[in-house]
Amino acid sequence: MPTANSQTGLKRALGLWALIIYGIVLIQPTAPMSLFGAAAVQGKGHVVTAILIGMVAMMFTAFSYGRMANAYPNAGSAYAYVSREIHPSLGYFVGWSIIFDYIMNPIICVIWISGATMNFISITNSHEAAFLKIFFIVIYTVLFTCMNLRGIEASARTNTIIAIGLGIVVVLFLGAAARYLFLHPLNGAADWTRPFYDPQTYSFNAVSNCAGLAVLTYIGFDGISTLSEEAKNPRRNILLATVLVCAIIGILSAVQVYLAQLIWPGTDFPNQDTAFCFIAGRAGGQWFFQIISIALIVANFGSGAGAHLGAGRLLYSMGRDNAIPKKFFGAVNPRTHIPANNILLIGALVLIGAFTMDYALGCDLLNFGALIAFMGVNASALLHYFVRAERKSIWNLLAPVFGFLVCAYLWWWGLQTKAHIIGAIWLLTGILYGAWRTNFFRKPMQFAEAGK
Repeated sequence: MPTANSQTGLKRALGLWALIIYGIVLIQPTAPMSLFGAAAVQGKGHVVTAILIGMVAMMFTAFSYGRMANAYPNAGSAYAYVSREIHPSLGYFVGWSIIFDYIMNPIICVIWISGATMNFISITNSHEAAFLKIFFIVIYTVLFTCMNLRGIEASARTNTIIAIGLGIVVVLFLGAAARYLFLHPLNGAADWTRPFYDPQTYSFNAVSNCAGLAVLTYIGFDGISTLSEEAKNPRRNILLATVLVCAIIGILSAVQVYLAQLIWPGTDFPNQDTAFCFIAGRAGGQWFFQIISIALIVANFGSGAGAHLGAGRLLYSMGRDNAIPKKFFGAVNPRTHIPANNILLIGALVLIGAFTMDYALGCDLLNFGALIAFMGVNASALLHYFVRAERKSIWNLLAPVFGFLVCAYLWWWGLQTKAHIIGAIWLLTGILYGAWRTNFFRKPMQFAEAGK
């Protein structure tokens, strides 16, 4: 059984490329494919422009994450940074909210891939469909849990395989798109530049709203910082990996949606949610439609399993600091160096969530927690590297301020009312629990040193 003794810690085994691969899998190199249809309709065709705007905006927050991981190389992500830089009570508040992010990600991934898997099976009646839905939800949840109960090196190997597979799919799409455009040449320069700017449909408000949606392409990069205690040279590698992952995903996403818009210039998709699959079918035929569908299942599987991994380490950090019961949440399996109790608990919550909510609500609840965390990290970076720094620079002021404002706008205007209500209930529950644990926050939270 795992124990919470001070001699058992996490193992430093991940180099820079392992962190980059983990981040790419967590975000998904196929990330823009799922939201392409909605983004194209909302932005009136200017998806590639919105993706690039989103990349620039989120790289400010990614920079703040990397800088804070440099200052505090502890597992726990936003929770650890806000706790140590601003105040333990605010850190606890952020940690409680970001649990939504990490738990909702595997929940919505289980919901999506379970439904997508059913599309490959001939279903004759509603009873059979209900049984299969339950069956696939259970199977995928168990797979997520079992994968993350292994040692960190095993998880890294799995991430590598998934990243290679998704990379191959992206390359296949690029090849199919190039072949289609060669066989169906465009009329002139205006057709090649229309994905960036179409004078007939351009609207500043539409592109701005689309950019807000496109930012969701990058959510997940913060999971890299939860592996700070398992990374080699974390002060260097966490910063580099976080920023590089945002840049890599941004460039890959821009290329994918640019080609997609050239192949299908309009927004009259047979099905908005699976628009990219129809574009792939136009470029490569029915077989490629199936390939993209399978790829998105794999991508969501990798993302969900990665978020499950990050959630376990977030709870470990909070448990080690005794913000939540240390005996259970701060325990590490001495053989695998994995916080096994937390992984099992997350698995149970994923199973419950997948049976009780729909995909859309899960996405909004994920964003509710993630954007609060992003705001907290930007505020922490501003205090540490500008307000309290002996030598101040304009970059250390503008980067976190801009990152904070973008996240605040998206949090306030981009979520449905139901998500705000449920999120507020979750936060209130966490505040009441924290108040009870700390005598209404009059007792300071004591933090353990990294690796102890």
